[in-house]
Amino acid sequence: MAQVFLPYALRKYAGGVEQVGMLADTLGELIDKLEAAYPGMKRHLVVDGALKPGLAAVVGHTATRRGLLQKLEDDVEVHFITAISGG
Repeated sequence: MAQVFLPYALRKYAGGVEQVGMLADTLGELIDKLEAAYPGMKRHLVVDGALKPGLAAVVGHTATRRGLLQKLEDDVEVHFITAISGG
């Protein structure tokens, strides 16, 4: 079961919880299950079938380069991180 750490802006969809457990084989499936359990969440994570621009998904300890196709191992942590830019 993946442990999903929700950014502050998404917690309102999940009743204020910071973390939820979800069974999923890929990041895309995980996001679909998050949407089924917490309607309204997916639009903040996905645009046109890909992770929203400016958003990174960290699976385990590595930012995914496979996007929604990223495979998920059992008991992995998933974090959604908003990109920070500037100099």
